[in-house]
Amino acid sequence: MKSLANGLALLYLGVLQCVSGSVLKNVATLQSSSPFMNFPRNFWQEISVPYTDLPTEEDELEDESVESTTHDPYPFFDDINMTANVTTQLGSDVTLHCRVNDLRERTVSWVRRKGDEIHLITVGRQTYSSDSRYSLQYQPPNDWQLQIQYSNERDEGHYECQVSSHPPLVYLVYLIVVVPRVEIIDERGQATLDKFYKAGSTIELKCIISRVPQPTSYVTWKHGMRMLNYDTSRGGISVKTDLLPGGAMSRLYIANANRHDSGNYTCALADIAQATVSVHVLNGENPAAMQHGTATQRAPMCTGTVILFLLASFLFNTSR
Repeated sequence: MKSLANGLALLYLGVLQCVSGSVLKNVATLQSSSPFMNFPRNFWQEISVPYTDLPTEEDELEDESVESTTHDPYPFFDDINMTANVTTQLGSDVTLHCRVNDLRERTVSWVRRKGDEIHLITVGRQTYSSDSRYSLQYQPPNDWQLQIQYSNERDEGHYECQVSSHPPLVYLVYLIVVVPRVEIIDERGQATLDKFYKAGSTIELKCIISRVPQPTSYVTWKHGMRMLNYDTSRGGISVKTDLLPGGAMSRLYIANANRHDSGNYTCALADIAQATVSVHVLNGENPAAMQHGTATQRAPMCTGTVILFLLASFLFNTSR
């Protein structure tokens, strides 16, 4: 019995040894044929390193180069409001300013906006408008000036100074063109078209110029086509002009008036605006009656005519 047990034990050990050897052989074969065996020894170590690990020397150099790169300064206008209103007098030259900082290689353009229409005037230092009154003047260090000569009422409106940045910058300018007002007034300060004077008296005409943003003394007087400001041929003529806020007042004096002084007198502000009065020099007639009494004398005549008409109608109806 003991011999049988020993025999079975020896048989078990033999089987176990056989099986173990086969398994180890298969494992060795599997390892030699596996594609993972071709990977480098430190593959699994490298791939297992977390992404948040300390950067390498090459990474640090790359980060330093990125940080050292700076963007070009963005352009900006001197006027932080980016809008302006400009007022000029009819017939005057006017300059619209556009001061741009950090422009670099970008371009400045001026355009005119009329409703939905946009008209190109200048690009850089070149003028593209067919109107020769427009021009571009650059005033260092940063002022791109649009100049308009002999401004007229059609020039009033919106202008834009544009910078070719991304997105584009726009500076808005609204131009106001003021048309001066010229009036010849009488003693009561009312505009008049006729003045009456007695022969031998002094003609005095007063001219009021208003709505003038830029006061000027360039006020002229004419009798017909003859300039009176510097006339010395007749004698007794003088012109006095006083500048006022937003305008001027000019007086014309002609001493010892005679019938040759009758006619049209014109007060003018340069070639921009003017007013005309008709002067009548009377011999013997009462100038006050001619000037103020003519209309009042006609009223009684008209009233008398109406009364006579009513009386005639009454008598006619009574007689029937």
